[in-house]
Amino acid sequence: MHTAVEIRGYRESSAGTELVVSVPDRIGGLIKKKEIRSAQLRLDDGRHISAEQRKKAYATMRDISDYTGYPPEEQKQWLKYLYICRTGGEYIHLSDCSMDEAREFINVILDYALENGIPLSENALERTDDINRYLYACLLYKKCAVCGRPGEIHHEDAIGMGNDRRQVDDSGYRKICLCRLHHTMAHQIGAVSFRQMYRVYGIIFTPEGRAAAG
Repeated sequence: MHTAVEIRGYRESSAGTELVVSVPDRIGGLIKKKEIRSAQLRLDDGRHISAEQRKKAYATMRDISDYTGYPPEEQKQWLKYLYICRTGGEYIHLSDCSMDEAREFINVILDYALENGIPLSENALERTDDINRYLYACLLYKKCAVCGRPGEIHHEDAIGMGNDRRQVDDSGYRKICLCRLHHTMAHQIGAVSFRQMYRVYGIIFTPEGRAAAG
């Protein structure tokens, strides 16, 4: 079951955060009968999807629909179920979902477009609500973070002259995926100027984990 609760208090401890919540439904009997010992927690700060987020989501869904050939409404429903499968979240309504849910939905459909080489009508960088997540996805799917073309790894932190890149553990180095054109440009103008020009930067990346900002 899912129900909204009110947080009455909290206390930080060595084990984490202990919450005191008020549940409007009488569920004590259910908890005791089924011996429930764990529950999912989703925090709602009261902010709802913005007009800009809705615009980004629908533009990306339209691009995916144009590429796959599925009718827009059918494609939208399929992507909503993809969101459920990949995040474990609930069915999302783009009319009144939270800002966090909208951000995660945009992340999922942009990941899907990058993963499958689906061209967008504008740069994906303009669509993302989470730049770090976008840079991670570009590295994962080897797409240029600037233009979306097939890319290669650019090390923002220099590995050093004389070192064999194939032998060096670069897991602690900041990286970004760039196409050949933008890779060459990054070397020519330097990391600071490249960041200022394109608003992208290197991150600590491992395929198994999440990215850390550079």
